Amino acid sequence: MKRSEINQILEESIEFLNFHKFKLPPWAYYSPSDWTGKIETSREIFTNMLGWDITDFGSGDFASCGLILFTLRNGNLALDNKPYAEKILISDKNQITPMHFHWNKMEDIINRGGGNMIIELYGSTEKEELSDEPVTVRIDGVERTVQPGSKVILTPGESICLTQGVYHKFYAEEAKVLLGEVSMVNDDSNDNRFYEPAGRFPEIEEDVKPLHLLASDYSSFIRKQ
Repeated sequence: MKRSEINQILEESIEFLNFHKFKLPPWAYYSPSDWTGKIETSREIFTNMLGWDITDFGSGDFASCGLILFTLRNGNLALDNKPYAEKILISDKNQITPMHFHWNKMEDIINRGGGNMIIELYGSTEKEELSDEPVTVRIDGVERTVQPGSKVILTPGESICLTQGVYHKFYAEEAKVLLGEVSMVNDDSNDNRFYEPAGRFPEIEEDVKPLHLLASDYSSFIRKQ
């Protein structure tokens, strides 16, 4: 992805969040230079990968296969005793988040508004293939058993609980959707099992300067300070 494309996505994302009256912490709007002198007192942000996260999953086609995320809070089991994480996500019409599951993380995905979200579900086998057995999930605390590959529609306000090993793929149905995620500690570097090979963090062509740092920018940014 080009940095200019990422900058445009960030501006549009902030506008979309403001429309839905969802406010981010003040540092979400920092420019890279605003972080100067603040790294030491903001270790949790940098170490636990809080903040902006934009990915095309290595597809080279963000509009068709991509996701916008902002990690609001996250623990780190090696460093602290915070056992939970929270994200806000934006998914556009027919913009796919590819089929994947998590080995360690259990999560609730919540439709916060904008339109319906479609989520396709499979169980997984011991060899991490797609299972042909029915899948049982909970929709706002109510159990629902569906056939493998079924499409579950979450309307605004509805949520789904996904346990470890449940393959899921999702996208907005007709309009851009604001999603929430509440989960156990999140580790996007080690806890994503994509059914088909995918890149979790984007390769970035630096054609312009960053508007805001992505979480995947932190390590290189710190090295330069």
